[in-house]
Amino acid sequence: MVYVIDVPRFLVVLCRFVLAPLSVLIFLAYKYWKTRITIDAVEKFLLMQEMLGPTRFAYTDITAITRHFRDKLGQGGYGSVFKGVLLPGNVHVAVKMLEGNSNCKGEDFISEVSTIGRIHHVNVVHLLGFCSEEMRRALVYEYMPRGSLDKYIFSAEKIFSWDKLNEIALGIAQGINYLHHGCEMQILHFDIKPHNILLDYNFVPKVADFGLAKLYPRNNSFVPLSALRGTIGYIAPEMISRSFGIISSKSDVYSFGMLLLEMAGGRRNADPNAANSSQSYYPSWVYDRLTEQEVVEISPVDGMHELEKKLCIIGLWCIQMRSEDRPNMSEVIEMLGGGVDSLQMPSRPFFCDEGHTHVEDSYHLSSQLTTISEEDE
Repeated sequence: MVYVIDVPRFLVVLCRFVLAPLSVLIFLAYKYWKTRITIDAVEKFLLMQEMLGPTRFAYTDITAITRHFRDKLGQGGYGSVFKGVLLPGNVHVAVKMLEGNSNCKGEDFISEVSTIGRIHHVNVVHLLGFCSEEMRRALVYEYMPRGSLDKYIFSAEKIFSWDKLNEIALGIAQGINYLHHGCEMQILHFDIKPHNILLDYNFVPKVADFGLAKLYPRNNSFVPLSALRGTIGYIAPEMISRSFGIISSKSDVYSFGMLLLEMAGGRRNADPNAANSSQSYYPSWVYDRLTEQEVVEISPVDGMHELEKKLCIIGLWCIQMRSEDRPNMSEVIEMLGGGVDSLQMPSRPFFCDEGHTHVEDSYHLSSQLTTISEEDE
């Protein structure tokens, strides 16, 4: 008797009952292997940090500190922040729980622990502890009862006096300058913006959120293109194209300049809903106002408060297109501590001609360049 094998049917059975399960097992083994590599890398780093860095908490400690995550303070792309209490002493803390899929390599977690774990400065948020159990990770900070700066400077009503705004700007500058020059290795933040400036009970500003920060030797002026991360609207031009200069501490200076202009103007630098299209990009508009290039619908420069004018001029210096044309943070501190009469106007620092940059065009260009740069990495 001769048996005839139905080849197509045999292949279907083989794929269904052998190859498909085998493929699933290989995929699951690969995922487990990748997860173990991530966990092992983080654990190796944390073991080195335990003797020098902040306190390491167990996950059960974190649930107790937050009372099972009862009081949620905020939500971001990285995860959620909860209010908690450390015993003994009833010390209020903010616990940032990192989502499991927010950074599968654990790089942001390692970056934040390594950069601020041993830093103690009045204008830099203090990391009190952390938790890392498998893929469950948390960062425990001192609690900032006043929240972030953005909810005050963009408020419809004026919250701060000009003297207080200048004081806050000076505190932020001192915190950034400490990161650049006060540590064993310079720390580049790469994400200076109002949301990442926290305020304590007395409105003392503290630089926070070091997920994008990087450590670099002081004598190393070259920063790899892989450092290209940040928030559109605050990213320095050299982070997009090296034709504007090298990525360095001056990249944080640019971001600080954009922050300074927002503090002075009480509005976001790019506002597509501005009543007048000429005012849609605030840095361009305020430059024209200060140089009196426009007279229509613009108040005289003499109508500006002296400290408002000072913050604007310093901000314009900080956002010069070429990094070498910007001051360093030490010089910015000196400018903030002085009077407006000693300040000269910088050159026009924008991606535009003598006309105005339309905000949508500006954002479209930035988005395109960012996409191109990311593809080049």
